[in-house]
Amino acid sequence: MRISELPGDEDGGVTCRTYVFYNESHTLGNALKCIITRYTDVRFCGYTVPHPAESKMHFRIQAHETPALEILKRGLKDLEKVCEYTEELFEQEINEFKKN
Repeated sequence: MRISELPGDEDGGVTCRTYVFYNESHTLGNALKCIITRYTDVRFCGYTVPHPAESKMHFRIQAHETPALEILKRGLKDLEKVCEYTEELFEQEINEFKKN
């Protein structure tokens, strides 16, 4: 996964940043947004896919006090845990199905 910070965000401080995810789209954007918006320190979280012909997604985080980069890292780790748990449950159900 390739991520960069969108230039021009320096005036908002470390709590407000927009990140560019290359080769990503609504699949990651929506899932990550759903996780991050539940954090108590987050004031705003959203994403856009600027143009369908471009393979990138802009992801915006605005927080009260926590640096946006910390929130992004936490969100990606939490999303990974959700995916691992979902995969685990899926495999358990497949195995249960095969037994019957």
